[in-house]
Amino acid sequence: MNVGVAMQTETSSRRSFVRAAMSAPYLDREEEHLLAVTWREGRNEEALHRLTQAHMRLVIAIAGRFRHFGLSMSDMIQEGHVGLLEAAARFEPEREVRFSTYATWWIRASIQDYILRNWSIVRGGTSSTQKSLFFNLRRLRARLASGAEPDSVDRNVHRQIALAVGVSEEDVALMDSRLSAPDTSLNGPLLESSEGSAERQDFLVADDPLPDEMVGESLDREKRSKQLQEALQVLNARELQIVRERRLSEDGATLESLGTTLGISKERVRQIESRALEKLRSALVEKGASPVM
Repeated sequence: MNVGVAMQTETSSRRSFVRAAMSAPYLDREEEHLLAVTWREGRNEEALHRLTQAHMRLVIAIAGRFRHFGLSMSDMIQEGHVGLLEAAARFEPEREVRFSTYATWWIRASIQDYILRNWSIVRGGTSSTQKSLFFNLRRLRARLASGAEPDSVDRNVHRQIALAVGVSEEDVALMDSRLSAPDTSLNGPLLESSEGSAERQDFLVADDPLPDEMVGESLDREKRSKQLQEALQVLNARELQIVRERRLSEDGATLESLGTTLGISKERVRQIESRALEKLRSALVEKGASPVM
């Protein structure tokens, strides 16, 4: 089956599905409540089917609001159906709320999650404010730009959107740039010459050190660590304990706490530490190492 035939088949199938959903009978409040109770208490599959089938037109309507994101309507409707089933599983009939009111949130949330996962190969923000920015940026930008001079729009629109949504201007600018252009492959051709074509990734500059620099730094760290361990051997037990807890531990003990542990004054701890550091410096210098302490 070629692509054209497959697309025609998908379109025909979607239209048939939409017609079936639109022809499903509406439920009045009493019938809806009875079906919801029957499903909740007895897990009656027929009740669930009738309840969800009657609300598939709601799924289609909500999916249609996100048509401009360029994703498959069939896929969005399927995701909305997942949200509808989730709503049915969580619905509490005793609260006297219409099922359509409750289900709308779950349907929209399911479709939005699908869009965020599939609209771009780059994963977007998943916080509530980032989602709100993603789905409302175009609408807010169009409303703020209406009737305004282009220069003032460029200066103020990101600031106003940031205040409206509750994010930083940097987040608005980043999202705006993402929505204004499609994803670009790093392997896409950028320049062509007689020697061949260059790709975008060929012109990316990495801030990380070069491999030989990283290896050299790793070797230097190992050498310094070995020299320090050898130098520590010139200290007696009390000096070694103070240096380890004061200088070589992540938290770094205070003079007062060490004095309490050792049963001496904090001034005495400071004197022992000073003497131990001087001994370490001398030992490191003798080994040709830099006195780092």
